[in-house]
Amino acid sequence: MNLLTLKIATPEKLIYEDNELVSATLPTSEGEITILPNHIPLVAKLGSGEITIRKKGKTDSFVCTGGFLKLDAQGNIVILSDYAIRSEDIEMAKVEEARKKAEERMKEKISEEDFILAQTEITRALLELRVVKKRKGLRVGI
Repeated sequence: MNLLTLKIATPEKLIYEDNELVSATLPTSEGEITILPNHIPLVAKLGSGEITIRKKGKTDSFVCTGGFLKLDAQGNIVILSDYAIRSEDIEMAKVEEARKKAEERMKEKISEEDFILAQTEITRALLELRVVKKRKGLRVGI
C-alpha cells in the first residue's frame, strides 16, 4: 500500500513529520481537500482551519492559520504554515484568556495596526477553541 509523507513547519520549528499517512485533509484557500496516495502533484495556498491526518488506526489534528502546501508525485507533502499547533497541545483556558485580552484591547483606542493584530489573535483563538471542542466532543458553538 502506498502511503503519504508529511512535514508541517512554521517559521519557528518543525511541528510534525511522519511517513506512514493514509490521508491528509487540509483547508486551502479554495476549500477543504483530502489528499490520498497517488494524488496528482499540486501546490496550494492554505487557509485557516483544521488539518486532519489519518494513519492506520489513528487520527491526528492540527490548527493552522494559513501558509502553503506542496505535494510531489511521490506523495511527499510539505506544509509551510504561518502558525500551526497540534490540537491536543491547545490549552482551552489559555486560549480563552488570550481571546478575552484581545477583545479588551480592541475596545481601547489603539492604532489600526494594533487593532488588526488583536483581531488576528481573536480569530486564531476562536479557531483553536472550535477545533479543540470538536475533538473533545463538546458543543462547538462559541
